[in-house]
Amino acid sequence: MLQRSDKTAKLTGDWGDRLMTRPTTKDLAKAAGVSRATVDRVLNGREGVKQRTVEKVNAAIQELGFVRNIQAANLAKSKRYRFVFALPRSGDEFLQELVRHIQDTQDALELDQIWCDVEHIDENDPHSIAAFLASLSPDDVSGVAIMAPESPQVRDAIFRLQERGVAALPFISDQTTMDTDWVGIDNRAAGATAAVLLGRFCKSETGSIMVMAESMQSRDSLERRLGFDAELGDSFPKLTALPSLETYGDEERAEEIVSNMVKNNSDIIGIYVMASEARVPVSLLSKLPETKNLVTIAHERTPFTEAALKDGRLDFIIAQNAGHLVRSAVRKLKAITDKRSTHRQQEHIRVEILLRTNL
Repeated sequence: MLQRSDKTAKLTGDWGDRLMTRPTTKDLAKAAGVSRATVDRVLNGREGVKQRTVEKVNAAIQELGFVRNIQAANLAKSKRYRFVFALPRSGDEFLQELVRHIQDTQDALELDQIWCDVEHIDENDPHSIAAFLASLSPDDVSGVAIMAPESPQVRDAIFRLQERGVAALPFISDQTTMDTDWVGIDNRAAGATAAVLLGRFCKSETGSIMVMAESMQSRDSLERRLGFDAELGDSFPKLTALPSLETYGDEERAEEIVSNMVKNNSDIIGIYVMASEARVPVSLLSKLPETKNLVTIAHERTPFTEAALKDGRLDFIIAQNAGHLVRSAVRKLKAITDKRSTHRQQEHIRVEILLRTNL
C-alpha cells in the first residue's frame, strides 16, 4: 500500500485548510452587516443598492480577501460569452492562420460556454467599420477584437462600443494607444530587430534598404518603421532606409513600384517587408535578378514564408505566434467582461526570430 510522505500530507492539509477558510458570500454579508441578496446585487453590479452599502460590501471584500468564483456563477446563470473577431475582408495566409486558430480556440472552449465568431470588414473603409461596430449590442455580443488600420472613426467607434458595455480591444494593431488593452507584439521592437539583422548581415557597410508595407495607415507598419529607422540611424548610420513602398495589396501596383525602386536605386543591399502578408512582395522580389542575393526579412510565419525561408528567398522571419494572439484576445475579452485582470506575463506576445534552422 502506498504511503504519503509527511511533506505531501502537510501540503494536502494546507491546501485543504485554504479551501475550507475561503470566504463566502455568507461571510461577506455578515462582515458588511447586509443580506446575501444585497451582496449578490453588489457583486453583479445591479442597481438598487445605496452607495454607502456598496462601499461597506467592497470594504468587506478587501478585508476578507474574497475572490469570486466567476465560472461557478456563470454556470449557475447559464451565462454564455460570444466574442467576435473583426478581421479584414482581404488578406492572405496570415489571415487564414488567424481564422484557423480562432476555430481551434472555439472548439477548445465550447464546454466553457465561450463562442468565437469571425466577421470580415472592409479595412479600407473606416466608416463601414464604425457602422459595423455601432451595430453590435451587448445583448448579442460580449466582446470584439478588431483588426483594422488606425482612423478617427474606428478609434471613436471602439470607445463608444465600450461605453455600451461591450468589451473591445484592438487586435494585432493598436488603434487607440490603449497600451494595456490590446493584443500584439511591440512593433517598434520588431522594427528595431529587423534593422539589427539587416545591419549585421548585409554584405556591405554602406547602401540602401528597401522597405515595403501594405499601407502606412496601419499602425503596426508605422511603428515598425519608426523602430527600424531609429535603430538603423543609431547603430548603422552608413545605411540608408528608402521611403516606404505601399502596395495596398495590389499585385500590379506592387510590381510597378518595386521594379521602379530597384531600377532607380542600384545600391540596394537589403529588403524589409513590414506587412503581415508577405506572399505578394516576396514572390515578386524573387523574379527580379537584382534582388536574389540581397538579405531579405519579412513578417509572420505562414506556409509561404516557411517555404521561402527554406529555399532561400527569405533570410529571416520576424513573427508573433498566431495561436497565442487569439488565445490572449479571448482571455483579455473575458477578463474585461468579468471585470477581472489577466496575468501580464501570460499575455505578453514575444517578438520571435525564425531562421531556416529553427523552424
